[in-house]
Amino acid sequence: QVRLVESGGGSVQAGGSLKLSCEITESKYMRYDLRWFRQAAGKEREELARIACDGTKTYGDSIQGRFTISQDNAKDTLYFQMNNLKPEDAATYYCAAWACLGTDIWPGRSNYWGQGTQVTVSS
Repeated sequence: QVRLVESGGGSVQAGGSLKLSCEITESKYMRYDLRWFRQAAGKEREELARIACDGTKTYGDSIQGRFTISQDNAKDTLYFQMNNLKPEDAATYYCAAWACLGTDIWPGRSNYWGQGTQVTVSS
């Protein structure tokens, strides 16, 4: 059973940095389309960044240039480096994974979500 285990959230002052981690268990024989999302109180879940099955990285406009998505295949871990944090970045952050079939998402397969990690940014 694939599980995504997140860590690294916390409280920082505006302008500070945090690095989130998402360990993907039972992933040694599968590649994944990997994404980071966040959801602030009273708002819809927002997709922030993605590493697609073909390795392409994309970012949402709200975090472009401040946050970086990366992965360490040897550790089966996805990372999210967040710099220059702003109060509006405060939210619960989630990682998610979709199984790949070649360079595309595998149709019909389940996707997986982390448990969420809280980020608080004070002004």
